[in-house]
Amino acid sequence: MSRIYPAHAYGAAPRENCYWPTTADPVEVPKARGEIRADVAVIGAGFAGLSCALHMAEAGADVVVLEAEFPGWGASGRNGGFCCLGGTAASDDALRRSYGEAARKEWCQAELASVEFARDLMARHEIDVDMHSEGENLMAHTRKAAQGFEARARQVEADFGVTPTITPEAELSQNGMRGPFFAAMTTPIGVAVNPFKYVNGLARAAMRAGVRIFGQSPVRRIDRSGDYTLGTDHAQIRARRIVVATNGYSSDDLPDWMRARYLPTQSNVIVTREMTDEEVQAQGWTTNQMCYDDRFFLHYFRLMPNKRMLFGMRAGLRCSPEGDAHMLNVIKGHFDRMFPAWSHVEAEHYWNGLLSISWDRTPYTGAIPGMEGAFTSLSYHGNGVAMASYAGALLADQVLERPSTRLHPEIMTRPPERMPLGQQRRKLMWPLYAWASLRGD
Repeated sequence: MSRIYPAHAYGAAPRENCYWPTTADPVEVPKARGEIRADVAVIGAGFAGLSCALHMAEAGADVVVLEAEFPGWGASGRNGGFCCLGGTAASDDALRRSYGEAARKEWCQAELASVEFARDLMARHEIDVDMHSEGENLMAHTRKAAQGFEARARQVEADFGVTPTITPEAELSQNGMRGPFFAAMTTPIGVAVNPFKYVNGLARAAMRAGVRIFGQSPVRRIDRSGDYTLGTDHAQIRARRIVVATNGYSSDDLPDWMRARYLPTQSNVIVTREMTDEEVQAQGWTTNQMCYDDRFFLHYFRLMPNKRMLFGMRAGLRCSPEGDAHMLNVIKGHFDRMFPAWSHVEAEHYWNGLLSISWDRTPYTGAIPGMEGAFTSLSYHGNGVAMASYAGALLADQVLERPSTRLHPEIMTRPPERMPLGQQRRKLMWPLYAWASLRGD
């Protein structure tokens, strides 16, 4: 495999203290062994891969899923659990310039459809995900950000057909949001979930539909002579069509087309111990809404029903044991400054994982150019719970060459360009991170 981070980033250490596996056991699946045949082979057992496999199997296809570890081992089983709008990191203005206003509006409808799709999927397969939060809150960390909320709310209303609620600074405490914020804007779309329970539920639903899932079976090579042949350590899998759904954990040579078309980026999460009612009241943060701010080093956080606080932060470039220790100190420092009454509360769990961004900051879902019968979906920019689930269903329709009843927006149909610097493209982030650190963002 040809990957751009040190081996540490792809090993067990970054997720060994993840909170979610304490709430559910991973789905047990066998290793791939011997000669295996299928109509379609899917590489990656995360939201996109499992959703794609499930929907193809429900349509009668014979599907195999190959996972390097176990379902949900990657970003799908270790994220913050925000099932919400998102999927692109491009601004509205950037989308208008690149695609036009009609395509931008179409993208907004796909965002909304992805959230509804994920929720329907959970309900249809009776997946218990410890759901809470009625939409999500954008927290203003500066007065300037708060002053822009009226305009942002009008844009949300125009784009998604819902009316956000703005809570001014003077009313934050009485609404259970006491902290260093100047306003909150609540958009009533989305829910908070346990992502590991969700991905487990998708895996079980796929297996019930007839999908064969194999774990501890990393794909080492992809060959084609007529059908595709995927080689693992102990198996040869032959399939007419393949789907690559590895996102931030992709390899630049599986297939070669992937080279420099995605940039893995680290996100970090802590979860505190369970707090007492008195501790919760001392801080005055009692809302169960999932929240985020719009700093460069974005914070995302939520008080879970069991009174543990989840707090995430985008940052980190070193991907080493020393780098992980450094980021734990950084994220705990941010947490303590934001919630000073909880500075004594232990962060029992800390972990990190890799999301994927693209050069134009939009996702792609479609055929792999130059590889007939090969498809991929990648780069949800840290908002893959809903969008990756939805993208998997879009892929299923494409692979099976059937008309889709789901909106496949133009913005998801342009293959990503290659990034500068190739294997060294991590360096693209260094000046941005340095600039954001200097300005305290």
